[in-house]
Amino acid sequence: MSEWQKTTWREKPRVQMPDYTDETALNAVEAQLSKYPPLVFAGEARTLKKALGAASRGEAFLLQGGDCAEAFEQFSANAIRDTFKVMLQMAMVLTYGAKVPVIKVGRMAGQFAKPRSAPTETVDGVELPSYRGDIINELDFTPEARIPDPKKMLQAYTQAAATLNLLRAFSTGGYADIHQVHAWTLGFTDQDEASKYRDMANRISDTLDFMKAAGLESASNHNLQTVDFYTSHESLLLEYEEALCRLDSTSGKWLAGSGHMIWIGDRTRQPDGAHVEFARGVLNPIGLKCGPTMTSEDLKALMAKLNPENEAGRLTLIARFGAGKVSENLPRLIKTVRDEGAQVTWVCDPMHGNTIKSASGYKTRPFDAVLREVKEFFAVHKSEGTIPGGVHFEMTGQDVTECTGGVHAVSDENLSDRYHTACDPRLNASQSLELAFLVAEELTNMREEAQAANG
Repeated sequence: MSEWQKTTWREKPRVQMPDYTDETALNAVEAQLSKYPPLVFAGEARTLKKALGAASRGEAFLLQGGDCAEAFEQFSANAIRDTFKVMLQMAMVLTYGAKVPVIKVGRMAGQFAKPRSAPTETVDGVELPSYRGDIINELDFTPEARIPDPKKMLQAYTQAAATLNLLRAFSTGGYADIHQVHAWTLGFTDQDEASKYRDMANRISDTLDFMKAAGLESASNHNLQTVDFYTSHESLLLEYEEALCRLDSTSGKWLAGSGHMIWIGDRTRQPDGAHVEFARGVLNPIGLKCGPTMTSEDLKALMAKLNPENEAGRLTLIARFGAGKVSENLPRLIKTVRDEGAQVTWVCDPMHGNTIKSASGYKTRPFDAVLREVKEFFAVHKSEGTIPGGVHFEMTGQDVTECTGGVHAVSDENLSDRYHTACDPRLNASQSLELAFLVAEELTNMREEAQAANG
């Protein structure tokens, strides 16, 4: 394999990336970004990789969630706090059910670019380039708004830095203290259907009170007051990724300084393409989306390129097939991994294969289909004797109406009430928590069956 440099992706075929019309402006932005501090650090990426290795062995579980595409206009401290809060709740539910540490990774502080199914879109007979995320162009349907603007990378960096600053403060400044388990409740937890969360929070509080009374709490007090929270995004806009790539002085390896974990999408995973070329050379843990068109041959080639040393935690395979298609696709990929003796972490993305257009014209995801894909993912791993290592959701802490169904039974008619996403529909806070309980139930069943089998 040829020697890697952070620029070698430029020699490969590129897809899903903009053609900037002003090369001088693009070069100036790249030069400016290359002088900025990295958003994350190599030691953090190595810690996350180690945790993901534990998830591949069933010793931890990954919860990855956040925005479909972060929008400049919707950026606010409250939105960050609410998504962080829901992820804390979900992680608590999963930890309680699975009895293993939950790795918390946000689709945040970098999820600005989106692949699109077509390069253009037509509205009322007018055809314009597709919106590709705020880091590239604008959502407004005008010729000017759809021109790729390299300066948007600088705004994306600024928003990502501010987001990370707040997330780090929340993670270590007392907000994530497990003693605040009741304070993490959002408005929906006052509803009757959230009684499961309140009951669990009460049991946790009782346990903490017992530990304190018995003098058992002080040694682990710091661990109870802080959490490790990581960021991730699809590594799509490679000019941005290259500009933030930094050499780690400790290991002599290159770090993608844009986020702790980056992933390659189902549309950009060509083994000889630019996106795979960039990802293969950085030390970060790498995610790889696996859809129905993923062949065994491609998966073998991708595993060899992205994880040549077969390092645990380096490669996470994110399955996104769609409800009803898991049993026909996942087993053949599991067989490929097994035949190659590859170390991977298996994760379920039940969102991207279940997107439909509703009768009201809105793009949505039926919550029942999301639940069904999660159950099918666990069922296949149970029958194959392999380990489900995590889940990957598009979600928000806001009370949006973008996915139909759930305990509040969002209907097609409700979608227009609070439909705020610029791209794909997200689970709201209530649906996210409901899903966490389902996953926790699956994990609890697996743990109990394993214990029974071991006598």
